[in-house]
Amino acid sequence: MIVADTNLLIYLYIQGQRTAESEAVLQRDPVWAAPLLWRSEFRNVLIGLVRKRALSLEAATAILEETERWLAGHEYSVVSRHVLSLAGQSGCSAYDCEFVALAQDLRVPLVTADRQLLGAFPTVAVSPASFVGSAT
Repeated sequence: MIVADTNLLIYLYIQGQRTAESEAVLQRDPVWAAPLLWRSEFRNVLIGLVRKRALSLEAATAILEETERWLAGHEYSVVSRHVLSLAGQSGCSAYDCEFVALAQDLRVPLVTADRQLLGAFPTVAVSPASFVGSAT
C-alpha cells in the first residue's frame, strides 16, 4: 500500500507527461490510499480541465466516479493536530501535510512529485521514479 498524492491520481486518468510514471507506480503497488481531501483536490483539477474545454463535464464526472469506486475503503480521515504539527515544522501547506500524516499513520510511503514534500519529509515521501526504481 502507498499513499498517493492527488497529482499521481490525476495522471492515471488524464494523459500527460507523468501518466507513464503513475502507471508504473500502479504496477509496482496497486493499493493506493489517500486522505479524504483527495476528493476536493481531484474535483478542482477536473473542473479546471472542464473550464479549459480539455474535458467534458460528462467525462470529468465519469472519471471522478471511477476513481471514487477504486479508492473506496482506502480513504482516511487524519488527525488535525498531527497535520498542523507537520505543517508548522515543515513550512508545507496543511493540505499537503494531510498526505504526509496519513502515510506516517499507515506506515507506508507517500508517493509524490512535490519537491517541497520530498525535501521536508525524506523518510516518508518518495518520488514516483524512486518508488518504481526501488522494486525488489
